Amino acid sequence: MSTTIKDSTPSLFVHSPVLRALQRLVQNQTLWTAPLIIILFASLIRWAIALNPYSGYNSPPLFGDYEAQRHWMEITTHLPTLKWYRYDLQWWGLDYPPLTAYHSWLCGIIGSKINASWFALDSSRGIESPSSKLFMRSTVFVSEALVYIPAVYLYCQIVYSSNKQYLKKHMAAMLILTQPALIMIDHAHFQFNSVMLGFALLSIDCLLTRHYVLGSIFFCASLGFKQMALYYSPAIFAFLLGRCFSEKKGFVLFIKLGVTVIVTFAIMFSPWLRSLDDIQQALIRIFPVARGLYEDKVANVWCAINVVVKLKQILSVESTVRLSLLTTILAVLPTSIHLGISPSKRRFIYALINSSLAFFLFSFQVHEKSILLPLLPVSLLVLEEPVATTMFMNVAMFSMFPLLKREGLVVAYYITSIIWNWLVGGYGPNTSLTTRLGTLGVHVMFTIWHIAEVFIPPPSNLPDLYTVINVLMSCGIFTLLFGYYVYRQFTITTIVIEPKKSQ
Repeated sequence: MSTTIKDSTPSLFVHSPVLRALQRLVQNQTLWTAPLIIILFASLIRWAIALNPYSGYNSPPLFGDYEAQRHWMEITTHLPTLKWYRYDLQWWGLDYPPLTAYHSWLCGIIGSKINASWFALDSSRGIESPSSKLFMRSTVFVSEALVYIPAVYLYCQIVYSSNKQYLKKHMAAMLILTQPALIMIDHAHFQFNSVMLGFALLSIDCLLTRHYVLGSIFFCASLGFKQMALYYSPAIFAFLLGRCFSEKKGFVLFIKLGVTVIVTFAIMFSPWLRSLDDIQQALIRIFPVARGLYEDKVANVWCAINVVVKLKQILSVESTVRLSLLTTILAVLPTSIHLGISPSKRRFIYALINSSLAFFLFSFQVHEKSILLPLLPVSLLVLEEPVATTMFMNVAMFSMFPLLKREGLVVAYYITSIIWNWLVGGYGPNTSLTTRLGTLGVHVMFTIWHIAEVFIPPPSNLPDLYTVINVLMSCGIFTLLFGYYVYRQFTITTIVIEPKKSQ
């Protein structure tokens, strides 16, 4: 059995401790333990990070995202479904699609069986007892273990199914499961993005293996859990539409997909379909247009432009909605058309990156955490695009630093970033000088920013100076990476991601 990883840029992984560990398992004839070791290592990182503060930790009166998630478990277990999107909206009113509500209901039911006071209606607001926090952290861990981790391993099995790619399969799984951004947002900041991303990845797995109807169901589930999964929809739609034209029974497939989407959403939204007012209220909560173009500082084009042009002051909310919609469509359209015309599986992954990154850069009401959406397909190409993936990962973490710092997660930010870069292994002997200088320059800029942010206070009249500089730097690099991935989608010819045809 071969003990080297063979891919387009093998030199980058020569010094990876993951590669060395896998080679040692091969030599000891214990490679079968690799999945267990990888999952245990990834789980250890998650539980260690979960010991840190979370969004809203000890921060009355509204606390933060942790309280929002806990409160949704509270209201869904005590109130009828028709009140879920209406109850006391000033206190973290539910603003995610129904599948999040059903998930909250299930977690709340289980938690209430253990200790009813954790989710007592109204009186439990802001509860931060050690036992309730352990349960809440556990819900994230278990949810991820049930949806996201199996989806990652299934993807690695599909893409690296050859007997000669066994090391690739395990190394990709390790790097995807230890990517720091998702760990920090779900297990430190506190959210359930891994469920949405897990459903999206299960959809990708199904589409790569030509299980198109099942893939559509999983993608609807992803949308039904968090509306941000819309970032993937142009690529998903283009790929499936292209397949409808290329498959022998394409029209039948088109009908099946249409019926699947309608039925799946009808089931998820069924409690609110009884009246137009109920469904309208749910949609208003899910798509909060009234909040404006953006809220916090986020590394996308609109926030970066705000340094020079105050769009929120010049344009009405309706105008900014139209502006963001138009620019997002223009950014997404070329890659979606290209994928629809030539729906290969490798181009599909690049199109997912380009679609979600275009939404992040140009769409309405983007949050810092939304960078997790392009990060998923970027991570899937970690072995094929190691330099770009590593750069994207580091920029994504850097862009979220102001958010993580506000929540007391600076140490965890550094630790998770260092661990992931260490696992990648740094530069190999054949890495080009241009690549070395480019990545070194970016990391030097980040280092200078971090040092200045700690030791040089901003001017009193510019308290957000460092955050704005972070936005400009991150947005600039994301835009360059967007151009790179678009170029790769249009120029890639070798089909690497070609799993065995399903029976």
